[in-house]
Amino acid sequence: MGRVFEKRKHKMFARYAKMAKAFTRIGKEIAIAVKAGGPDPNYNPKLRQVIQNAKGLNMPKDRVEAAIKRATSKDMKDYEEITYEGYAPFGVAILVETATDNSTRTVANIRMHFNREEGSLGTSGSVAFMFDRKGLFKFSAEGKDLESLELELIDFGLQEIWEEDGFVYLYSGYEDFGGMTKALEDRGIEIVSSELTRVPLNTVELTEEQEQKVMALIDRLEDDEDVQSVYHNMK
Repeated sequence: MGRVFEKRKHKMFARYAKMAKAFTRIGKEIAIAVKAGGPDPNYNPKLRQVIQNAKGLNMPKDRVEAAIKRATSKDMKDYEEITYEGYAPFGVAILVETATDNSTRTVANIRMHFNREEGSLGTSGSVAFMFDRKGLFKFSAEGKDLESLELELIDFGLQEIWEEDGFVYLYSGYEDFGGMTKALEDRGIEIVSSELTRVPLNTVELTEEQEQKVMALIDRLEDDEDVQSVYHNMK
């Protein structure tokens, strides 16, 4: 009985830790969006997108409002968005997006993570060319006709659309992200989440044991407080 309780407690703490990390990431995105375009989501598309994502993660409304209020304060830190590139073991390309108020600390930590998990931090441009930047959107599939949507949205940069677990997902071109957002909103489609993501052009297939070694690096990077997103080309 004790072991079962301990396992449940561990899973609960892991879930809360993951949620706390997601809320911290959203908070930084709100700060960056407000600094760039102001605190009113009606006139700040980037902030509106972040608020949608916060809602999709079940982030409490009062926490979102508090984050927007903090972002307008003169004492609010300025976050710099920096991307790092490198390799995990077995030649897997890794791309790390960060938001930091101390780039010296961040680069030292990122390098340490790579080194400790037998990877190597590369130079700018060393792996970015292996990924295609795209917009990724998610919304409810209820009442949606994918064929009709595909025809309607192709002129707005639609590249791929599919249904999975009750949701519709679609890729747009990187430069079409804003246009696709507006096209969905104009059709009364409530976006659950939307983001600019990086999709690998080619993938590397590994054994299960090799995958575990690569995931050790990815998990370490994702746990870093300055890291917003981690992308890789492992199959």
